[in-house]
Amino acid sequence: MLTDKLLTIKEASEWATRHIGKNVTTSNIAYLIQYGRIKKINNNGSTHISQNDLSQYYKSYCNSREINYKEQIRSDLNWALSFEQYKEAETTKHVHRLHPYKGKFIPQLVEYFLDAHTDNFKKETYFNVGDIVLDPFSGSGTTMVQACELGIHALGIDVSAKHRLPFYKKMNF
Repeated sequence: MLTDKLLTIKEASEWATRHIGKNVTTSNIAYLIQYGRIKKINNNGSTHISQNDLSQYYKSYCNSREINYKEQIRSDLNWALSFEQYKEAETTKHVHRLHPYKGKFIPQLVEYFLDAHTDNFKKETYFNVGDIVLDPFSGSGTTMVQACELGIHALGIDVSAKHRLPFYKKMNF
């Protein structure tokens, strides 16, 4: 067995970029630590991670997820809705990155269902420019922000004050 090497976040991003052949930023590594995908190791006051842990994460991540899910779900799986091709920085664009909230979904998923395109899975569209969408579980507001980007009016409510951002009250959507 290979000796486990401890990497700084910068070293981890460089190693992961080489390992998977895609650009992995320090923000991507910080995301993996923040959401418990890889374990944070404190070493003399600085943050390190195990190269073995990072390797295991990418080994389980790359392509095997699609194969495993397709075996379990068969033809009902629309893998395009996994959005796994996006880096974390792309799925938390503009205001979606203001605070961590584990219950939010990525803006690309909202765009997929709200925009005017159709495909083999989405046979028809339900929203057009100027329509109104109601999100009764608005959480961090992803649906409202994406609807506004598409020219769709949005109204969101949420019972949890903890997950409502104060600036939404002041934004003129």
